[in-house]
Amino acid sequence: MTFTATVLPNGLQVDAEPDQVLLLSLEMGGANWMSSCRNGSCRTCIGQLQAGSVRYEIEWPGLSSEEMAEGYVLPCVAYPCADIALTPG
Repeated sequence: MTFTATVLPNGLQVDAEPDQVLLLSLEMGGANWMSSCRNGSCRTCIGQLQAGSVRYEIEWPGLSSEEMAEGYVLPCVAYPCADIALTPG
């Protein structure tokens, strides 16, 4: 199953594989998404989910519990669980 990730506000849509980190899907789809460490600690790639959900394979990505509750994600370590829409952070 492949999900769709939509980058807002421009509406770019990319295929997002459930077994591939979201950042890689965004880059392969032509999104110019900022990134640096690629391990969930630097927060350069932070974005905010407007729709959908993600999961993490690491115990706690570099986000506060408040940020996670507000829908912030780190695409470098986040895996899509549904179609998503997100804005750069």
